[in-house]
Amino acid sequence: MIKRIVKIELKSDKIADFQAIFKESKHNILEREGCFSVELLRCGDPDNIFFTFSVWESEEALNAYRKSELFGKVWPKTKACFDKPAEAWSTTLEDAPWE
Repeated sequence: MIKRIVKIELKSDKIADFQAIFKESKHNILEREGCFSVELLRCGDPDNIFFTFSVWESEEALNAYRKSELFGKVWPKTKACFDKPAEAWSTTLEDAPWE
């Protein structure tokens, strides 16, 4: 299982557009095979920074989504809202060394 974190810094005048794209796309992303959850988080200050947090069965499931028709439609609209390029990390849960 992987947890995907994507940092997105938006143009101030595109925040509402981005939120609408996410709201419209979220249920379709959740229907993708191997996607367990997807959330949108917003930074308080500055308020134009958002993070998507998603949980995927595997890197293969995530990559299948990234190669899908859905991603091909959503990503260009989303990218048009960016003030800076997105940053992304795929993470896995590790046992805490103190446990």
